[in-house]
Amino acid sequence: MLHDPDLLTIQEVRTKVEKAWAAWEKYRSFSQEQVDAIVERMAEAARGNARKLAEMAVEETRYGNAPDKVAKNLLAAELLPQRLRGMRTIGILRELPEERITEIAAPLGVVAAVLPTTNPTSTAIYKSLIALKAGNAIVISPHPRAKGCTCATVEILYRAAISAGAPEGLLQCLTQPTLEATNALMKHPKTAVILATGGGAMVKAAYSSGKPAYGVGPGNVPVLLDTSANVESSIGKLLSGKSFDHGTLCSSEQTLVAEASRRDAVLQALRAQGAHVCTPEQTKALEGVLFNRGTAVNPELVGHSASAIAQAAGFSVAAGSRALACEIGGIGKEYPLSAEKLSPVLAVHFVPDWPAALAACEKVLRFHGLGHTCGIYTQDEARAREYGLRMPAHRILVNSPTPQGSVGITTNLFPAMTLGCGAVAGNSTGDNVTPLHLLNIKRVAWAVREPHEALPALGKPATVGGIAMSDGPIDKSRVIAAVEKVLSQRGVASPGASPTAAIVDRFLARRGAPAAPAAPAEPAESTPIPKPAIVDFVCENDIREAIRDGRKIHICAKSIVTPAARDLANQQREEVLILTRSDKKKTGSPATDY
Repeated sequence: MLHDPDLLTIQEVRTKVEKAWAAWEKYRSFSQEQVDAIVERMAEAARGNARKLAEMAVEETRYGNAPDKVAKNLLAAELLPQRLRGMRTIGILRELPEERITEIAAPLGVVAAVLPTTNPTSTAIYKSLIALKAGNAIVISPHPRAKGCTCATVEILYRAAISAGAPEGLLQCLTQPTLEATNALMKHPKTAVILATGGGAMVKAAYSSGKPAYGVGPGNVPVLLDTSANVESSIGKLLSGKSFDHGTLCSSEQTLVAEASRRDAVLQALRAQGAHVCTPEQTKALEGVLFNRGTAVNPELVGHSASAIAQAAGFSVAAGSRALACEIGGIGKEYPLSAEKLSPVLAVHFVPDWPAALAACEKVLRFHGLGHTCGIYTQDEARAREYGLRMPAHRILVNSPTPQGSVGITTNLFPAMTLGCGAVAGNSTGDNVTPLHLLNIKRVAWAVREPHEALPALGKPATVGGIAMSDGPIDKSRVIAAVEKVLSQRGVASPGASPTAAIVDRFLARRGAPAAPAAPAEPAESTPIPKPAIVDFVCENDIREAIRDGRKIHICAKSIVTPAARDLANQQREEVLILTRSDKKKTGSPATDY
């Protein structure tokens, strides 16, 4: 019997991944209708337990508040299923008759899902639904501080799935989550893909596991209040986002940026709508309690109420205060409150003008928030587009609270609890993750054209110096002219018309190209004395053929011999090249005297 806690957790991982894999081997043959029925039954069960699970999460983690966690659970159990209905994820996805292509879904296998402590039940619902919708099995690793509520959520979903016909073992949840167990889950040979939501170290581990992974980076969300926006309504929406579940969503507003000309109106609107505007001394006190080691968030104050955080910092605020607003003088490590806070604490930064506002928002994102989310309140569409083009974020929300907008409650973005930050943040996607991220697509593609039709150059005859090498007779005089032109362009003196003609004859003969009929030769006046045939051009291949055939190659002073041919000839023990000329010296070396 095992007693070592680490060995027990790793054994649990192995057992549950194997069970999930065996279940997936059956599930992969299910039809779209069967899969949809299972997903619908799971969502129904989650909706019926949304409040109970929310209360369990608050009680166990001490983060956030139950009403807003109910909203998060319903995002995953109600809005998400609405978007999943009608989405094809099994079998044939699309027929493209005009392109002669058929797209076929290929499920991945076992999904390893790592969950955060800030959204433990809603993320479990969301990841389970999209994994099974894509035809996969799933094994969930809860946060150790939220394992009770997460395992309870998965148990409710599992019972619903089984009642709808899912194979046993299709959903699994680790009951002893540890760092070692999570690493073992991510690296298990039968884990197909990792769906990771949590801290930076965990996400980095997911991407370093050697498996395909969807991990998301931290959020540090700037919100720009443009001069065209109504201050009161904009601040009201902003505070509804900042206070949502006590700021536990990573897409929650972190720094409000506005022009200095609107300072009084902004601060007045914050006070009027339930925010406590901190004094410089209170701001300094908050910096001291909200962070450990620079800008590392203090986990003991994550997701706490504004009054609880104020009390921890040594001051009190009015009962029911929605947020703590702190004016800061800049962005960066010198101003810790410009970082992500995961609590209802809002930094407020005033700048001279629109260009300075753009620069400040970009700086916030580059201060540990690259790729995630940003917001703007404006009535000027041109400025909204300019803001979107400038900001290094993948969700640019206009006139919406950023938490609710980013997850698809107030916008038409896909309902999701995993929000990609793109390559700029080291993530594999910048999307809200959907079932389509958890499957591959095979494509059956029919031939629709011949290669030469797609690449016309393949159908054109070869050319030499602009002369087409067609199947018909070739005008040798044009080829000779082209060869002499090429030699001239390269600074090589022509050997003369007769040697060039001989070279062209050999070239055409080797390629089987018929030459145009030659003019009848004049009758010879006398029979010449046989002489060795003089070769006008010698290449390396000519030398190789001569060596193979055991014959000599006769050249004259005007013959062209390539350097490669000369080197090969000089390497032979017997002479291959024979220099023939009237003033040849007996002591000359036939192989080198040219």
